[in-house]
Amino acid sequence: MKKLLIAATLTALATPALASGNHAGGHGEKMAVGEPGDKAKATQTIRVTMKETDDGKMLFTPAVFKVRKGQTVKIEIKNAGTIDHEFVLDQEDKILEHKKVMEKFPEMEHADPNSIRLPAGQSGEIVWKFTTDGEFKFACLIPGHYEAGMHGDVSVAGK
Repeated sequence: MKKLLIAATLTALATPALASGNHAGGHGEKMAVGEPGDKAKATQTIRVTMKETDDGKMLFTPAVFKVRKGQTVKIEIKNAGTIDHEFVLDQEDKILEHKKVMEKFPEMEHADPNSIRLPAGQSGEIVWKFTTDGEFKFACLIPGHYEAGMHGDVSVAGK
């Protein structure tokens, strides 16, 4: 009975992560911020660096970028820091919801096309097609990183 209760509790705790469209392919292929893009159709490359500073801040450089609705962008991401960081692209409310889940499950890693987790010194990329105009966010949701300043804004202008 105790094992059944533990299993039910773990299932209940994991459900918000999957239902909210975060982790392990919980998203369909399309989100409000857009959808995975075709690298061959990328019209712009944005290079983003993730790192910590000596005064305890954590940041993305650049922390703001602008794209156009319908544009496919290759986002090249480098972790120039000394610890793991991640880049998660989404609507602000989804970022904040996801942040709460990460506080409960800090070792959880992502298998979604709008996110990447990188160890220190490593690089990776996300190819993304921005299908909706508006304001969106990107952030590192490893506990404590967002609070240390590791988040930024994406502005998607209509055509």
